[in-house]
Formats: sequence, structure tokens, C-alpha cells
Amino acid sequence: MSMQQPVPKMRSVKGISINEDSGQRPLMVDGCATLSALFRLRAEETPDAVAHREKHLGIWKEFTWGDYYTHARWIGLGLRSLGMQRGDVVQILSEDRKEWLYIDQGVQCMGGISSGVYTTDSASQLGYILSDSRCRFLVVENEEQLDKFLEIPDGAPGVEKVIILEDEGLHALSGERFLFLDALYDLGRSFEAANPGLFEAEIDCNRPEDVALLIYTSGTTGPPKGAMLTHENIIHAIHGGLCNLAVKPGAEQLCFLPLCHIFERDNSAYFPLAARSIVNFAESTETVFDNLREVSPQTFSAVPRVWEKIYSRVLILAQEATWTGRKAFDLAMKAGMLRADLQASGKAPNPLQRLAIGAADLLVFRNLRQLLGLDRLQQGISGAAPISPALIKWYRAIGVPVYEGYGMTENAANCTVNRPGAEKHGSVGQAMPGVDLRIAEDGEIQTKALANFKGYLNLPEKTAETFTADGWLRTGDIGRIDEQGYLYITGRLKDIIITAGGKNITPAEIESRLKFSHYISDAVIIGDRRKYLTALIMIDQENVEKYAQTHKVFYSDFASLTRTAEVQALIRAEVEAVNKEFARVEQIKDFRLIDVLLTAEDDELTATMKLKRSFVEKKHKALIDQMY
Repeated sequence: MSMQQPVPKMRSVKGISINEDSGQRPLMVDGCATLSALFRLRAEETPDAVAHREKHLGIWKEFTWGDYYTHARWIGLGLRSLGMQRGDVVQILSEDRKEWLYIDQGVQCMGGISSGVYTTDSASQLGYILSDSRCRFLVVENEEQLDKFLEIPDGAPGVEKVIILEDEGLHALSGERFLFLDALYDLGRSFEAANPGLFEAEIDCNRPEDVALLIYTSGTTGPPKGAMLTHENIIHAIHGGLCNLAVKPGAEQLCFLPLCHIFERDNSAYFPLAARSIVNFAESTETVFDNLREVSPQTFSAVPRVWEKIYSRVLILAQEATWTGRKAFDLAMKAGMLRADLQASGKAPNPLQRLAIGAADLLVFRNLRQLLGLDRLQQGISGAAPISPALIKWYRAIGVPVYEGYGMTENAANCTVNRPGAEKHGSVGQAMPGVDLRIAEDGEIQTKALANFKGYLNLPEKTAETFTADGWLRTGDIGRIDEQGYLYITGRLKDIIITAGGKNITPAEIESRLKFSHYISDAVIIGDRRKYLTALIMIDQENVEKYAQTHKVFYSDFASLTRTAEVQALIRAEVEAVNKEFARVEQIKDFRLIDVLLTAEDDELTATMKLKRSFVEKKHKALIDQMY
């Protein structure tokens, strides 16, 4: 089955002119066909408007589009003075911060290619990426990240300059290879004085088909691959964002996911160029929920793990409440679930139902949304991994509009999305404008759009494998499209389990349902070529520890917690509850708990906190063998 979403030739969305023609080029936003031209236009039109905020010494400070453009210009010209040429790759190894965006745009405006490295990557992983991308200029945030560079076995000989953002602890650092950011700014200012107008001239030289960024996939198998995305790819993604997301002029956003991932790069670096929204940088991954309350954004995009964490926190708060509070929350949830059911069926509540829902909002949910920082939220987006439909329904119950979308690095995260007035629970939405969808004979979802990437760097064979003979992108995901064009994802081609009895099972739905339990953080279903299904389960540390304290379960550390009889029984009850929702052949016969806390530094997890099935099965083979 194939579905096509036509793109109008000319329209205005949220006050932004979209000049486009499906099948014709170039695509333009506000008359700009490249990211750098759009960036310049925004800075010229509204130099004094707030572009982003960052917290310093406990106070949120504002930075304008003029600040943004000026610092990007100094960086771009400073790098040119050091020898950067068009097409050179600049790698950024830093947490999210305003300088990340300055470097990103400064490099792209000068015709370079910006790329990011996850701060959780090891020295060997960093060395691989620097070598694979032929990187000449590396930006590191601080001493910790510089140490990774210094630990690379061969010294990364291709890297000519390392630019350091923070000098704390590095005052004694010397050597021509190292340069602090302030010195780069000075070089840029001097080079600008000697070459007036060069920055703007380089912007004019950029073309839609030029590679603008290199995204290294955090894939679950093999070494990362560098996906080459052009200006045109991202301009097309911006179209989808403008038409489907609540990114409006002046809207507040919170940036906290890694900017080297396409999901956050779109949301916090590129969509705001068109929408003129305001990006607030979270202080750290540990302060995300505090910063969310402070900012109270109109739009908030996150991976399922974050939405699951918020849900878990609410359940803990409910458990810690007084008897009266717990009863009030339970009654409110009944009314909220009724609201969610009515919304899903497109029905309006009757007067009595409206009264119950209104009372739940007034007495419970309004305060809850304020406590979470979601009281102004117009649209929450979940992406980068599957989210449980039951979790989406729970958010609707408390009055928080969360919509699931679908995309991947190779199509600039621009594929499908649910949106207000056009959604179906359990689906990932309809195709975005200009995106064609089809389902291949083997069930694979395939896409065709101007957002489809140029290919993998240095990997022509892998690139060829990723596209069909007639030019469609092979996503590797399995799904179906209904009569209204809503896409449903049922699993991954490579993850299909064929049991010893010959039954084909896609584990994604079972895993998703397990993760809805606030005691389960993640799960991997096992059973390929085996008689029955089993599961490796990661418990949610915070919730299970709370359970253990409440029920006086004695443990000394995380590993001992997973081995207690009470926790084993708790998770067994959760597994048995999920089993009731599936056919006998799809039910989990046994499980084991992973007894170590996993982080993105571990091989089992990607930087976006997705379990790597192959690594998990290999590393925990002994646990798996026990179950068979």
C-alpha cells in the first residue's frame, strides 16, 4: 500500500512563507533554500528578539538573534583563518549549550559540515569518528572531554586544531594544537576586518544540495555510520515541523536531548530558524525536570524514556499523598480516562461527564500540570523510539496533549506525526507534507521525500542497500497503513522472532506494553529459534526502591535489590498482567532481571537510551541460557 501527501506550491504557515512545489526544486522557506540563508534572514529581520536562554549562576539570561549571528560569524571566519575549507567536517563534543548552535551555524555558513559526538562516547569511539569523518577541527567542551581526545591511541593525527569552550582546570595547557574559544573569536574578528563581507558571500555560495551536517547513527549494530544530510533535506524537514508542530513565534522550548541526534537538532537548532521560537537550554540532564517547571514550555519534544519518567514521578507523588489525596487522584483519573476515551472516539462528553472532567481538572490536574511544568503545553511530541499507547492515553487523561511521531536520521526525522485534529492512538500519524509512504511485500515501511539523506559517508555499498532500485528509502521497520493514511509500526525487520514452532513474532509491542509498568524501565524479548518467549528486564530504580522501602524489603545495592524475592514477585506480577493481553504463543514464560544500572556509556544502551538487542543478548547470554 502506498500513501502520498501532496505539497501545495505556495502557502503561509504561522506567518512564514513556504514556497514549494512537490517534485520541483529548490524548496524554500521565507525565500531561503539553505539553512545558512534562513539563519541570516532571521538575524537581519529580528536582531533584538530573543533566540535562546541559558542559565548562569541560577539566573536565566537572554541572547538575541543578533548575538547568535555575530558569534557564529566570528567562529566561521576564525575557522577559515585556521584553514577550514568548504566541505571540511568540524566535530563538536559538548553538552547542549548556546555555543553548540553558534558553531553549527558558523561552520555551515562557511560551507563546512558540522557534526556532533555524544559526550558519553569513549576515547576509542571518538577516535573512530574523527578518523572516519576526516575531521580537521574538533571542538570540546571542557577538560573531561579533552581527556578523551588525549587518550586516543594514535593521537588522531588528522585533527589540526582542538577548540576548547571552557578553560577551567586547563590554564596550564599549552601547544599550538589547542585553542580556547575566546581566542577563536579574536581570530574571527581580525579575519573579518581584513575580509569584510566574506561571511555573507560564503552564505550566498551555499547550495541546497550541499551537505550541511553529518549525523552519526547510534544504531544498535556495528560501528556508527555517518549520515550525510543536505540543506535541502533539513529545509524539507522544517516544512513538516511548521505544518504539524506547535512551534510558533515566541513559543518557549526546552533543549536537553543530545544535539548530535537529529531529533533534538531539528527541534532546537533548525525549526526555530523558521518559527522564531525561543530555545531554553537545560542546565544538565539531571536538572531537566526542574528546568521544565521553570520554563513551562508551549512545545516539548522528548524520547519515550523521558515521558515514562514523568509518569513514574507522578505515581510516586500519588503514593506518598495522604489517604484523601490518593482518593482524589484516583477519582480524577477515572474522569480523565473517560476524557481520553471520548477524545479517541471523537465524541463530546454529556453534561454529567463534562462536570466530572471539569471537577477533575480544577481540583487535581491543573495543579499537577503546573507542578510538572506542562501547564502551558500546547503539543508534546514523543519520538526516536516507540512509546506505549497506554502512556499516551494516560497523558491525555491528565490533560497533557502528547502526540507520537516517526522518523529516522536517514530522512531527517521527517516522516509521520499525529497532530491536533488528526490522530489515532497506536499509530505514528499521517505522512508529513511532501512525504510518500509505501509498504513493501515483506511489510517494510519505505519513504520517498526530499528529506531522504544523501548517503553514508565512505560507505557506498551501505548507501546502496538503504535505497530500493526505484529510489525509496528502506527504513528497516515493519508496519501497515490504514485507509485514512495512518501508519502503524509493528516492529523491526531484523528483530522478528521465529520460534522453534515456526511462529513469526514482532517483539516491539510486547516490550512496549511491559515498559508501561512504572516498575519496568526497559525489556528485551528473547525467543528466536526457541520453544517459547522469555524476557530480560531492566527495573526502574526509583520506583522499585520506593516499593522496597514501603514494603520493608532489605537490600544493600542495586544488584541485591533485583535478587530479592519481593522484587522478583513484583516484576512477575507485572509480566503476568501483560501476558493476559497476548495470545499464548506470544506470552512470556520466564524472565531475568539485569542486575546492573545501565547508562549510555554501557555497550547495551545507545546514547538515546535504547537497548541494543544484539549486545544485550551477547552480554547476558548466561541469564538467557538459565531460562531455557
